[in-house]
Amino acid sequence: MSGKTDAKPLVLVTEDEGALLAMLRYNLEREGYRVEEACDGEEALLKVGEEPPDLILLDWMLPRLSGLEVCRQLRRNAVSRNIPIIMLTARGEEGDRVRGLDAGADDYIAKPFSPGELLARIRAVLRRIRPAMTDEVLSGGDVVMNVATHRVTRGGREIHLGPTEFRLLRHFLSHPGRVLSRDQLLDAVWGRDVYVEERTVDVHIRRLRKALNEAADPDLIRTVRSAGYALEVPPPVA
Repeated sequence: MSGKTDAKPLVLVTEDEGALLAMLRYNLEREGYRVEEACDGEEALLKVGEEPPDLILLDWMLPRLSGLEVCRQLRRNAVSRNIPIIMLTARGEEGDRVRGLDAGADDYIAKPFSPGELLARIRAVLRRIRPAMTDEVLSGGDVVMNVATHRVTRGGREIHLGPTEFRLLRHFLSHPGRVLSRDQLLDAVWGRDVYVEERTVDVHIRRLRKALNEAADPDLIRTVRSAGYALEVPPPVA
């Protein structure tokens, strides 16, 4: 994150199609965003290193380094781990969408798309990540989340989460034991004004489980058939 809460949000647009790049820049700047451009995957990684943006629009099909690989590398880097990524792609099949989400993307929009739809998704993502932060600390069992510092630990071990998984866990910790449907999670984590398929929830739940259980800890997230998911906090040991 750029850390300039009073500045216009910076969007890095990574796209090698000149006409689409120009259209995106025009619409983003008209909406008040600052825009940085990258025409291939390697340039995108360099630009993020120079000035981490508030959000990245990332084309799937890029020269030198694919958008999918760029996404993976950004998620492995401490500087860029929490930057939201919206993937732009002509690939509209469900399997491709899941691959993009599994690589670390927070949202996915298939070409062709309207500028209005893209801007709505950008606004929704930025609303989720830029609210005034407090020193709120949430906990459940051996999981502790500091909302202000974006730090999550389990049993004292630091857990690295992407922005969507962080918001999912925050919602679970705010409603321990409660069964939350996919629709409820979509509204709370993605927002009511953005269309996201229910399958997307399952992908991010899987990623959250993988991060929380990396040391073979008991799975805290319970799948409730035909109902949704719940965070099960074990009772304290007597």
